[in-house]
Amino acid sequence: MTSSERKINPNIELKAPNGTILPVVGERNVLITSALPYVNNIPHLGNIIGSVLSADVFARYSRARNYNTLYICGTDEYGTATETKALEEGITCQELCDKYNTIHKQVYEWFNIGFDYFGRTTTHHQTEISQDIFLKLHKNGYLHEDTMVQLFCEKCQRFLADRYVEGTCPKCGYEDARGDQCDSCGQLLNAIELVNPRCKSDNNTPITRESKHMFLDLTILQKDVEEWVEKSSIEGKWSSNGKTITQAWLREGLKPRCITRDLKWGTPVPLEDMKDKVFYVWFDAPIGYFSITANYTNEWEKWWKNPEHVKLYQFMGKDNVPFHTVIFPSSLIGTKEDWTLLHHISTTEFLNYENTKFSKSRNIGVFGTDAKDTGIPVSVWRYYLISSRPETNDSVFTWKEFIIKNNNELLANLGNLVNRVMKFVAAKYNRILPSFSVDQEAEQNLIKNVNSLLTDYIDALENIKLRSGLEIAMEISRQGNGYLQESKLDNSLFANNPEKCASVIGITTNLIYLVSAIFGPYMPSTSESIVRQLNAPLRNIPDTWTMDIEPGHHLGKAEYLFTKIDTKKEQEFLEKYGGVIKSNETEKKVNKANKANKKSKA
Repeated sequence: MTSSERKINPNIELKAPNGTILPVVGERNVLITSALPYVNNIPHLGNIIGSVLSADVFARYSRARNYNTLYICGTDEYGTATETKALEEGITCQELCDKYNTIHKQVYEWFNIGFDYFGRTTTHHQTEISQDIFLKLHKNGYLHEDTMVQLFCEKCQRFLADRYVEGTCPKCGYEDARGDQCDSCGQLLNAIELVNPRCKSDNNTPITRESKHMFLDLTILQKDVEEWVEKSSIEGKWSSNGKTITQAWLREGLKPRCITRDLKWGTPVPLEDMKDKVFYVWFDAPIGYFSITANYTNEWEKWWKNPEHVKLYQFMGKDNVPFHTVIFPSSLIGTKEDWTLLHHISTTEFLNYENTKFSKSRNIGVFGTDAKDTGIPVSVWRYYLISSRPETNDSVFTWKEFIIKNNNELLANLGNLVNRVMKFVAAKYNRILPSFSVDQEAEQNLIKNVNSLLTDYIDALENIKLRSGLEIAMEISRQGNGYLQESKLDNSLFANNPEKCASVIGITTNLIYLVSAIFGPYMPSTSESIVRQLNAPLRNIPDTWTMDIEPGHHLGKAEYLFTKIDTKKEQEFLEKYGGVIKSNETEKKVNKANKANKKSKA
């Protein structure tokens, strides 16, 4: 390391975990989870932005602010969805879980999702912790046994769990509702409620039979849950759709909910007269957060039974809300133990694809493995998805907008700022930062404007307004480009006004360093490229902008951050991934949805 490199403030390096991450008294301890993805499929772009990518942005921001941060996730592997898929593929449930857990890991690794630990729910810890919570609920009087009328397929000779049944939704009339939930109106259902039910395996019309099950009595837990929701939703500033969905459930009145199923693939119920049953996946799936953490560290309770010193942030699509804000907290409250309950919930609406929905079976939409195959860098995917994040409205992925954002925003704004300055320093200063001053009015105005935007950026990220934070980051980059234009950085300025030229180069080089930090949560590989060009370490996100790269520092070689995508690629991608716009009217609907999403305030 040269003397000029040592001049960079050592305190600005990104805080890196050393060994197992545990809460530290006196520090801000941030525990982050994203909804556990089902193991029975390849995640599509809507799945990725709805949970893991959104959580990753916040986790990277938290680390860059030097918060003591742990980000946990893993595949949800038990339940009917797994049994159904395994049956389709002609393999065992365990083989299916092993196959798709690997695929999920590969997809998230390519998307630069920085989990501290990514696990799975088919573990000994999952059984142990789930059964312990169940037995405590049973001991405390919050469970009762009842007989439930279920659908039984005479052809399959078995009770049909929720996901083995499809039919017409009794609430909205959607013809392909599942036995547990309607994807059209979002209402949770019992399979017995479906109109014209059919067995998913053989399309046979099932009959009804009785079966004994255990129920979680949400009715007697409602008051405690309401008090907790009122406190947590205000203190944690829950997302608006999270609050709305939860309040709708509470207003309707909570009812006892069955938490066992007639399945083989799941966590066994620890009662002798129910030894052939397993837990309903939505009872024990959220417990996966605990068991996955337990596989990461034996001291998992320091995170999950430490509400005084830990704040829990959870990210998911809106369809997962009631399980995380009503049913799961009810289960934990009923144990009468001091759990780390939800502080902030960040939820998204749906991301649709072109003129339709994502569908693997119909080859429509971009799935996790497809994104890599396009050859488009991961930073472009992350930028587009977060800039289109459906925070308050459904949004629509379109290839046209994807290409426009790459060419007109990433390349023309951020890419231009970095490349213009780096090439100029290489050509005129032999990559060594000259002596410079920031005392003049133009430089002071830039510092003032950037600091004001930096304050807004931090406020947006603290409140999980990820899309807004990205827009502010782009505006800071725009400020740099505007300053370069006003300063008229060119050969003439270098020859005729060397002091001004040095000031322009000095302050914009430091602005690029700040930019590397604020874009780090969104596009980590782009941030890494920038600091490589600056020959500087990754830096944290400061409260105020300071000149950390000093005169005499030797910069690295210039690299292109982004390249132009030919607009002709739109048609190629549409043909390959489906969703071709079939009419001007359909295209207008897509554009209208995207405009509404941009204008909405999270």
